Amino acid sequence: MTYRRKASPLHAARAGIGSLFCVVLAGVALSFEHPVLLGAVLLAVVLAGAAAGVGDVVARALLWGLPFAALIALVNALVVREGLNVIARLGEAPPLGAVDVTLEATTYGAILGLRALIVIACFALHSAAVDPDELLRAFRRLSFRSALTAALATRMVPVLARDARRYRDAQRCRPGKPASRPAILRAVTSGALDRAVDVAATLEVRGYGGARRPPRRARPWSRHDLAFAFAAAALAALGVAAAVLGWEPFEAYPRTLAPLDGGVLALAAALVACALLPFADRRGIGR
Repeated sequence: MTYRRKASPLHAARAGIGSLFCVVLAGVALSFEHPVLLGAVLLAVVLAGAAAGVGDVVARALLWGLPFAALIALVNALVVREGLNVIARLGEAPPLGAVDVTLEATTYGAILGLRALIVIACFALHSAAVDPDELLRAFRRLSFRSALTAALATRMVPVLARDARRYRDAQRCRPGKPASRPAILRAVTSGALDRAVDVAATLEVRGYGGARRPPRRARPWSRHDLAFAFAAAALAALGVAAAVLGWEPFEAYPRTLAPLDGGVLALAAALVACALLPFADRRGIGR
């Protein structure tokens, strides 16, 4: 878990609203294909991470996701045969046939990789700025034991790390070749949920759970809750409107066309503004 308690508007908003904001931001990235619009969403995520005080977490997630984005771009370039401009002829490959790399397939592969990077960055922001305990408490009325089990499973990461070190030390004491890291990882993780279920059952027996659902706690909506809820709604509306009304002039095949006009620039600016405006109000964030 990478959650960090910070004094920021996103941290001050309730966990459900913060989670919705991050998920909608990732969904908006998946709804666009124009490079300028995707660049605007990526900029919005990076600036949102900086405004929330977790910019380093988002930056590390982007660096971690670069190889995956490159792999997506490479696979699309090698597998997709569409496109008019051939930039490389790699000969015959028995599973694939004639491998002709086109400029259009390479460009669209880069766009798919950029999409994946934005989604990774959005969920890095979610992990660092949305309180997981508060988010799990929202499900306690549906299933108290499931929420408690999930909470315990996430809090047992240090315990599992100690178990892994003990397994490794025990393997070193045995003759022969030591077990591989994947084998030790399987041994450690196989009992993680079982252990969490047992602990949850023990806590329930001791009075932490019961047949009756816990009472609902009335919590008034703050200005930050409303701001991020409206921002999520505005981002979703922009994504739907762009898809329905054709605001995104982009065509991948047979020739890549991505005209840059005033409408695209206005849509990009609107996306960045909707994502960042909730961070402008910093009153009441030191809680």
